[in-house]
Amino acid sequence: MTSTIELPSPSLVLLVGTTGSGKSTFARKHFLPTEVVSSDAARGLIADDENDQTATKAAFEVVQFLAGKRLEQPRLTVIDATNVKRDARKPLLELARRHDLFAVAIVLDLPEEECQRRNRERPDRDFGPHVIRNQASHLKRSIKGLQREGFQRVWVLRGADEIDGVTIERRPLWTDRRAEHGPFDVIGDVHGCHAELTELLSKLDYRVAEDGLQAVPPAGRRAVFVGDLVDRGPASPGVLRLVINMVAEGHAIAVPGNHDDKLVRKLSGRNVQLRHGIAETLEQLDREPPEFKDEVREFLRGLVSHVVLDDGKLVVAHAGLKESYHGRSSGRVRSFALYGDTTGETDELGLPVRLPWADDYRGQAAVVYGHTPVGDPVWVNNTLNIDTGCVFGGRLTALRWPERELVTVPAHERYTEPPRPLLDPRAAAAGDDRPGSVLDLRDVTGKRLLHTRLLPSINIGEEQSAAALEVMSRFAIDPRWLVYLPPTMAPPATSDRPDVLEHPDEVFAELRRAGVERVVCEEKHMGSRAIAVVCRDAEVAERRFGIATGETGALYTRTGRAFLGTRAETEAALTHIRGAAERSGVFDDLQTDWLVLDAELMPWSAKAMSLVRTQYASVGAAGTAGLAAAADVLAAATARAVDVGELAAHVARRQEHVARYVESYDRYVAPADGVDDLRFAPFHVLAAEGAAFVDRDHGWHLELADRLVAADPEWIVRTERRIVALEDEAATADAVAWWESLTAAGGEGMVVKPWTFVQEGRKGIVQPGIKCRGPEYLRIIYGPEYRDATQIDRLRKRNLGRKRGLAGREFALGVEALERFVAQEPLYRVHECVFAVLALESEALDPRL
Repeated sequence: MTSTIELPSPSLVLLVGTTGSGKSTFARKHFLPTEVVSSDAARGLIADDENDQTATKAAFEVVQFLAGKRLEQPRLTVIDATNVKRDARKPLLELARRHDLFAVAIVLDLPEEECQRRNRERPDRDFGPHVIRNQASHLKRSIKGLQREGFQRVWVLRGADEIDGVTIERRPLWTDRRAEHGPFDVIGDVHGCHAELTELLSKLDYRVAEDGLQAVPPAGRRAVFVGDLVDRGPASPGVLRLVINMVAEGHAIAVPGNHDDKLVRKLSGRNVQLRHGIAETLEQLDREPPEFKDEVREFLRGLVSHVVLDDGKLVVAHAGLKESYHGRSSGRVRSFALYGDTTGETDELGLPVRLPWADDYRGQAAVVYGHTPVGDPVWVNNTLNIDTGCVFGGRLTALRWPERELVTVPAHERYTEPPRPLLDPRAAAAGDDRPGSVLDLRDVTGKRLLHTRLLPSINIGEEQSAAALEVMSRFAIDPRWLVYLPPTMAPPATSDRPDVLEHPDEVFAELRRAGVERVVCEEKHMGSRAIAVVCRDAEVAERRFGIATGETGALYTRTGRAFLGTRAETEAALTHIRGAAERSGVFDDLQTDWLVLDAELMPWSAKAMSLVRTQYASVGAAGTAGLAAAADVLAAATARAVDVGELAAHVARRQEHVARYVESYDRYVAPADGVDDLRFAPFHVLAAEGAAFVDRDHGWHLELADRLVAADPEWIVRTERRIVALEDEAATADAVAWWESLTAAGGEGMVVKPWTFVQEGRKGIVQPGIKCRGPEYLRIIYGPEYRDATQIDRLRKRNLGRKRGLAGREFALGVEALERFVAQEPLYRVHECVFAVLALESEALDPRL
């Protein structure tokens, strides 16, 4: 005899049967070993003996713990235990309820005599026949009441043949429609506005029948209705007929709203209060044929609380849904989906007091919902409310997914007065308490593991997180501007040439070994790394970055601090960049109204003057004065015929070193009394609306940078470069000669980058940039006498590995932050990457590398 069990998955499955009924054999046959939590195995873990009954209590604590952890995931979990007593089943049922999943029972009802015979054949079972007799008695009393206990489904298999012949087919929960990929058009609360619904569907390119009761979508697309099809509007029956027909034809998916739920309860004979538009809906339905009411009742009754679509990337629920409820099924999940997160209290208008669940949402899936009318849909932490109050004279709105485009039509009239004015999220966004404008400590503190596209996992330690928070909380600009922090730059392998630490030959050799064929060598400006976020105007800054203070962008350092001292200075600098982007056509060509640029801002002293004075100039002044005094003493000794020639020569060499040291850092000091004294050298156009340009080669980036230079050549500086095929010896020799000329003239050196922004090598992602600094610049870094033979030999032992590893991780985090921002992911998702870059910067590394 063959039968089929259609098992909801995930769920909690209890195998119920006496000892010897074959539960463990059944579990091995139908389930993965990892899906089965066995009470015998738990006893063995605790007492080294699966039959030690003294360990039973502790064993069942282990069973419940392991099952709970699996249900959190959620994963199908099978409990292999006798489960014949109600008291044993009760905590497991509660476990399923706590995780909002179904509990189902599969009963193996074998004759007691057969179970006794099997036990006698097992030498490890030495208990008497009374044990199975008692278990069989409990089982017999339990079978009829299992469903009343709370099991969603119960299957009773009687006899060995039926047990052996059964097959199990897993069925996803009703809410789980992840295999359906759309694309979708998610439509907000209709509330009986049939004319607006047909107009919106037509605008979405659906073919709407003349009677407005059928609509066929464009090829491949489907509509998804967020609920509240009825009440308050003039034509609830028309809306119902249209949606019912679309669902029946496979052209639409619908979830229930609280008004739909109330209607089905009324049509099922339940008592409901005839308020908030249901009386009008019932009056409209009374004019329809009686069988239509039955059709409506059955249709609405069959709607599930929410749907999870598109591989779990999209969740649609009427009032929204927190992440822990996605794809689950229970009374409280349905209540949340229908009504939102409420306190149980009502306000002065008699409306439920709702908690702002979206402010704390941190899920990967986008949640699209309605229920509470808003003036404009605004993404908050990857959630979007698209109920724009059509029935109240607002608009009917659809979200095109995955395009994330909004399509609206205006209400033809105000059909009813709203109980309160429509919420205006844009007005709320101007406040400091806007979700996302204030950093949440949960997102940036503690030990964390971040997953990025370029590197699968990056560990951030608790101490590192604390250091990043310290920097951010004390010094950083408004975090809404911080969509990217640049990585540290990797140093090259140490050269074995006698007079230099760094040389282009080592860089080229490393990149050849990694499989890179072409590189760009860019002049390394002696300035300070600067990130510029530039909006066309303040309206763009408010709309895209949530900044409503009149600012039009930001100019910040690689640690997130404002580059310039005042807002007026920042706006003056942004005016230069914005004007160049306008005049050069960069804004228009990229079809954007904002840009993120990576650049150097010069002179170095504009940002590093205090460093020059306290660290470099003090060393220069002390060395100059001290050695001059020593030289005077030695000169006097020589005048008295004392032989100090060797010592005097040594002091003279040290004086020369100090003089060259002062000359080296002084070369980068220039007046910077205002914005007009600054110079801006862009080299990456990192992002714009709709794209993070990490897929473009450096030629593309530099060409756009050159267009900005041409549009404002007095203030924006060109980054000189050489493009080198690494197998071309003449080209590499020319690049080395160029580097030598740059450094001989006092330049810092160059940065060598693979031609592609993100370069896959033989062992993973190649270093995105390797700096190669000249010997005189390194004199600033390592001190006046670093080029002495003994000093330079000591420095050759410097450990570069950790610095280079840090550069790779920070690069992956920066790319991830940009891509998340461009994809309009919640700001906390961007922040966790930006904070991680700062956190990694707190690692104890030699800052001179």
